[in-house]
Amino acid sequence: MPTYTAPIRDMRFVVHELFGAADTLTALPGYEEASADLIDAVLEECGKLCEGVLAPINQSGDEEGCRFDDGAVTTPTGFKEAYKQFAEGGWCGLTASPEYGGQGLPETLQYLIDEMVGSANLSFGLYPGLTQGTIICLSAHGTDEQKQTYIPRLVSGEWQGTMCLTEPHAGSDLGLLRAKAAPNGDGTYAITGTKIFISAGEHDMTDNFVHLVLARLPDAPEGSRGISMFLVPKFLVNDDGSLGERNAAAAGSIEHKMGMKASVTCVMNFDGAKGWLIGKEHKGLAGMFTMMNKERLFVGTQGISQAETAYQNATAYAKDRIQGRAAGGAKQPDKAADSILVHPDIRNKLLFSKSIIEAERALAVWTQLNVDIAHAHGDDTVRERAGDMEALMTPIIKSACTDFGTEITNACLQVFGGHGYISEWGMEQLVRDVRITQIYEGTNTIQALDLVGRKLGLHDGRLFDGLLDEINQSLTAAEGRNDLAEFVVPFKDAVERLKATTDWLRAQANDDPDALGAAANDYLRMFALTVFAWMWVRMAEKALDASTTGDEFYETKLQVGRYFMTRVLPGTVSLEAVIKSGAVPMMALSQDAF
Repeated sequence: MPTYTAPIRDMRFVVHELFGAADTLTALPGYEEASADLIDAVLEECGKLCEGVLAPINQSGDEEGCRFDDGAVTTPTGFKEAYKQFAEGGWCGLTASPEYGGQGLPETLQYLIDEMVGSANLSFGLYPGLTQGTIICLSAHGTDEQKQTYIPRLVSGEWQGTMCLTEPHAGSDLGLLRAKAAPNGDGTYAITGTKIFISAGEHDMTDNFVHLVLARLPDAPEGSRGISMFLVPKFLVNDDGSLGERNAAAAGSIEHKMGMKASVTCVMNFDGAKGWLIGKEHKGLAGMFTMMNKERLFVGTQGISQAETAYQNATAYAKDRIQGRAAGGAKQPDKAADSILVHPDIRNKLLFSKSIIEAERALAVWTQLNVDIAHAHGDDTVRERAGDMEALMTPIIKSACTDFGTEITNACLQVFGGHGYISEWGMEQLVRDVRITQIYEGTNTIQALDLVGRKLGLHDGRLFDGLLDEINQSLTAAEGRNDLAEFVVPFKDAVERLKATTDWLRAQANDDPDALGAAANDYLRMFALTVFAWMWVRMAEKALDASTTGDEFYETKLQVGRYFMTRVLPGTVSLEAVIKSGAVPMMALSQDAF
């Protein structure tokens, strides 16, 4: 069975030493209590919960899966009890407003919690993750009555939140959806239609479900401009807050999936179910994106979480497994063979994994800090810049962190050799579980297209220019530091390469309609590696400053950073060549030739 140890030391380094997050957060209205001591206490408690409660039921949950019987879903053994403990601990409402019973803590801290929960038990983490997105959506777009009726029970974990978008004929193109909403004449609507791939649509861990459903009103225009959003509970809620009669919303079946088998995925049938409009008519898609943007960052966190668990287990295995001898002679002559950690290929896989994970964690925390600043800062200009950074980084984190998450879990499985392919060790579960993260909440190609087709040009390029300004501030701060040159020089080259490639791509888009689509995925990876290098420059600076303490943590950090700069970042050179090959190599072949 795989094991998990919360990486709290590295999290503290990123939060406190790299970004001084507590100083930033406590200066924001509403986050005055988010001190370094509080952050550390929350991390410690969550680490205990993840290691002692959630991780032990991860593999058994995968083996047992969810069971469906006449509309009812039973979660695997131990999940209901773990969820009760999770909810009673206040973890469902960590960032929700105290007005509704939440703790009002920042999203920066929520990221760290989500990573640990996902590493311990990815399937489990999806249930509260969806509820948190529902809380955010209702808080932003719900009426006062909707907020008071539903949010407190979502915050307490008594009720589950879901998002119901996809239909059998309409996947990523939501403009094709057909679900209908007919006015009942009393301010409510009759919702009719079928939704598929609905995570947490039905289960036995909560008393009620709050479905956010996209549907069309009778007079709705065609396409995405004609979509409205409705709140549809499983049980109607009485005036006193108690549960009333059953609504006409039910699970018709559950999916049999490649992975995340302890997280139920439902086909949901709405047969004239009573619903309430959320926000304005025909503006439902924009409202739902409030939740989707939160969930996209959350899914990126899932990618990091699986990579972390895979890395931890592969490293432990590599230290114990003996096979062959080191090329330069026996390192463990008292044993029949050396540990496989002496072999360059094994070290390469593990160092690649570690160098990516630590850069991703730093970038995710930096992005979440910007989320909090954009939400709470008192200066409009500062909020705008932070919002720009959040918007620009959302497709990067969702796509790159899940692409690399899949790549890393596969590489770490390979470290185990044949044992990695055997269920007993748990590595094949990580590979199966992480694979969905590249697909749901908008496929990674959709994220890449959003980056090249929308984010780069948004506000006349303001987002990209703003990022370059942030990067230049870091480079200015590093000027004159010869000890940082081995990090700064390759990073500056990568930034110039990214700028030149961005300019080239913008010019090509004017002449070739396929240019952006052909380049999107490679460009996003190039972009990601460049901003990862930025994180490594900043981490190296802090590690060098602290290296005189004799703490091995900082020397390790520097060695991993050097690996990234010399072995990973050069990948941007080949990516530039691939991008500039254009669309012709992939579009020239006629359809009949496939």
